[in-house]
Amino acid sequence: MEVQIFGTKSCNESKKALRFFKERRIKTHFVDLKERPAALGELKRFAERYGVQALLDRDGKQFRERGLHVAAISEARILPMLADDPLLLTTPLVRSGNHLTIGWDEAKWKTWITP
Repeated sequence: MEVQIFGTKSCNESKKALRFFKERRIKTHFVDLKERPAALGELKRFAERYGVQALLDRDGKQFRERGLHVAAISEARILPMLADDPLLLTTPLVRSGNHLTIGWDEAKWKTWITP
């Protein structure tokens, strides 16, 4: 089993996700969104499962700094906006094969591990 984690090095939830899989000796591939944004196709995969609204971190610092907390954002604009500014994403985004999660979800990750 291999897990891909999208997040930032400064995100506590991303750090906890990395630690969770490391403690269970599961190989992880970490994508730092500050260095390399997630591909639009990758974001679409998460959006199909959870909806685009779930990807947008409305409580994050970047969301407020860009003034988006007072703006009406259409669904069609969210994915391109997230591709351009990955710091607006809810992190971590965790993928293992067809399994996907947004944010901290230890309970779901445990089901991936248990046979």
